Amino acid sequence: MRVLVSDSVAEEGLAILRRAATVDYRPNLSREVLLQIIGEYDALMVRSQTRVDAEVIEAGVRLKVIGRAGVGVDNIDVDAATRRGIVVVNSPEGNTIAAAELTMAHLLALARQIPQADRSLRAGEWKRSQFVGVELSRKTLGVVGMGKIGREVARRARAFGMRVLAHDPFVPEAHLRQLGVEPVPLETLLRESDFITLHTPLTHETRHLLNRQTLALTRPGVRIVNCARGELIDPDALVEYLESGHVAGVALDVFPTEPPPPDWKLLHLPQNVLTPHLGASTVEAQVKVAVDVAEQIVAVLQGGTPRSPVNLPPIPAELVARVEPYLQLAERMGIFHSQLADAPIERVHAIFSGDWGDLPLDIIARAALAGLLQRSTDAPVNLVNAPLIAQQRGIHLEWSVRPEAELYPDTLTLTAHTPHGAQQLTGTVFGRSDLRITHLNGLFVDIRPEGILLMTEHQDRPGIIGRVGTVLGNYQVNIAGMHVGRTERGGRAVMILQVDNPIPPEAFEQIRRMEGVDSARVVQF
Repeated sequence: MRVLVSDSVAEEGLAILRRAATVDYRPNLSREVLLQIIGEYDALMVRSQTRVDAEVIEAGVRLKVIGRAGVGVDNIDVDAATRRGIVVVNSPEGNTIAAAELTMAHLLALARQIPQADRSLRAGEWKRSQFVGVELSRKTLGVVGMGKIGREVARRARAFGMRVLAHDPFVPEAHLRQLGVEPVPLETLLRESDFITLHTPLTHETRHLLNRQTLALTRPGVRIVNCARGELIDPDALVEYLESGHVAGVALDVFPTEPPPPDWKLLHLPQNVLTPHLGASTVEAQVKVAVDVAEQIVAVLQGGTPRSPVNLPPIPAELVARVEPYLQLAERMGIFHSQLADAPIERVHAIFSGDWGDLPLDIIARAALAGLLQRSTDAPVNLVNAPLIAQQRGIHLEWSVRPEAELYPDTLTLTAHTPHGAQQLTGTVFGRSDLRITHLNGLFVDIRPEGILLMTEHQDRPGIIGRVGTVLGNYQVNIAGMHVGRTERGGRAVMILQVDNPIPPEAFEQIRRMEGVDSARVVQF
């Protein structure tokens, strides 16, 4: 067996590979040479420099596994690897401690003005009175995002005697309390925190999470740390609040553009602490990811199972065509549930009704879980790692079989339980690939889970549907399809509109506040 390592990795990882295979260590390999030689190797190990796109993967005719010595796999075409049956592995835990400790270093540097004092002393000054800091003890830290790194930061902050508030809409409150933090809404966290640290993925909802409106809720003198994603903060708004003194200082390890342009204003405000994306830059973290990925590469080459596969588990070839539409259905039902829930989901129950034969129901259930978790993280979520990510968030998956068919021969019913109650969806596949949601909370509907849906719950009475349509028409939003379900005449009703273009916030607010409309939400696939 032959392994190519095309980026710089720790020697400890190379040693593991060399005990099991012939290793060619060629960091900084050009793309042209990589394409010429990749066909000779059974495994490829990279970091972030080598771009493993579809062309490279097609040329790697012997490849069985691609290992990324780090967390992200943005430089690897995972779909192309999956189509070729190549396992992709990474090291999602490798830099957790490094990133958490850097966050604590930023907190302390902000509190005690360490970089500013260092610069002053090196300039020949002795201005002790200018660098009076604040203590972390008895202060309140707000942790936004309680994934792996957020949990480690919270644990360390508590050791400093800090009160820790936490906001993560994807982690049940009971689970957060078990971690020793106080679960609160984002607005409460902003109002009560002396320090705020961000550890969320970058999604549509979290982009510019800290902006003019949310920064206005914070305490005067608040200090902010961001070692997660640069786009979580609106830089223009942050400059305004720093210059006014409302924000006492900010510590950044990540930036919207890396490296930031020389004239970027945040670089020139003296109260800030800035580092060049050092979150994973420790000797220990580099060794951990190299060892972790090397061990997984060896496991795959020797016919074993890797700890952290990124792409799909193998499905028998004769079942792929049959199971694929049900995987898509389950995933989209999970995505639907993630946008229906009004509180963190604690438990998911999948019921397979009818004759499912030899289809891998456990994998279909995992697909639902993967869809449910997509909006909670910007890391890849798939059939393999979805159960682990769910476990970390305190979400339990159950599935069962009912041989009796429902209205249609083979149906999947997915129920998501939150502290406030449960939401239920039932779906099926017509023909070979016609995905349908057939029931929503017991009401009959007929929905293709695709595009943009506007869903309202209202009382079944004349005029409501027409007024909703009029509002959408006034904002040039075209309705592509509509379905209305109801319990009885004049009773509870649900309306789902499929629209061709995004609904402006102003139009949505008009619909949400419309007399007779109990609730409204937009679901996007």
